[in-house]
Amino acid sequence: MAATIRDVARLAGVSASTVSRALSLPGMVNAATRARVAAAVEQLGYEPNRAARGLITGRTGTIGLVVPDLANPFFASIVKGVQARARRHDVAVFVADTDEDPAAEAGLVRALAKQVDGVILCSPRARDEELTAIAQDTTVVLVNRAAEGMPGVTYDNEGGMRQAVAHLVALGHHRIAWVGGPATSWSTQHRGLGLRNAVEELHAKLAPVGNFAPTYEGGMAAADQVIATGATAVVAYNDLVAIGLLARLHARGLSVPGDLSVVGVDDIAMSSMARPALTTVRLPKQEAGRIAVELLLAMLDDPDTPAPTHGELQGELIVRDSTGPAPNNQKGAPA
Repeated sequence: MAATIRDVARLAGVSASTVSRALSLPGMVNAATRARVAAAVEQLGYEPNRAARGLITGRTGTIGLVVPDLANPFFASIVKGVQARARRHDVAVFVADTDEDPAAEAGLVRALAKQVDGVILCSPRARDEELTAIAQDTTVVLVNRAAEGMPGVTYDNEGGMRQAVAHLVALGHHRIAWVGGPATSWSTQHRGLGLRNAVEELHAKLAPVGNFAPTYEGGMAAADQVIATGATAVVAYNDLVAIGLLARLHARGLSVPGDLSVVGVDDIAMSSMARPALTTVRLPKQEAGRIAVELLLAMLDDPDTPAPTHGELQGELIVRDSTGPAPNNQKGAPA
């Protein structure tokens, strides 16, 4: 028979209410008592009942996670990071997918707010003022998005783009195309800014192609326009778009990297499986999920303190087979 809270209390020589406080509000129990309770819990293999604990703490023991597209491996990796860290805190995770619909974000968060203690909002497409309004309904932490006054974890998109451009320029590329993602995406804006700054700094030329769906099909749709720019290299919004580019370029009879070098962002698992294997800016996806859980739980544990923050996570250029020296007949090279 499973151990009960009363069994723990008897073994530790304290009351059941003291055991509850030691487990849910440890700051209210002195260190010696906490140690006795912890030893008794370990000896008996006691597992607190989430529902019972909720009656004591006023918390559900669950959090929400809202992502734009679960089919995108980038977000699936963040989900894994969130779930792994939440599990360590005995917290369950409800996951919702907006299907890249900004209008669905607020409704999903408000629906989840009735059932969870807080929400992690990943790569939201909503405007800053809309996010501020959403945060009135529940505790919110952002991932891959910065908004004034809201806690979150972001990536150094500009630094990652500079790595990509420096790599391409070192290979002799001086005209670089850019395939952006959704126009409402914070990452699109900051990756585009980082790319423009790096191209200017390194004396290359940028050929923006436009905004496309952050999918394999989006890359397929962008490829012909990339070819028309005369660029000898292209940086894609993410790896899915880059892999779509590879497929369409192959169908057009172009060699990668002989005719055109291709760089993605994210380093999803299939990037190393693509042919040619994709050069990409690796982002620490699961780490972002783990950090987001810690930020959210810290806010829930002490709601009166200022919202915690975390510095930008750094990307790392992973060089594979999709980038190589620029062809001799390169257009747009400096005179």
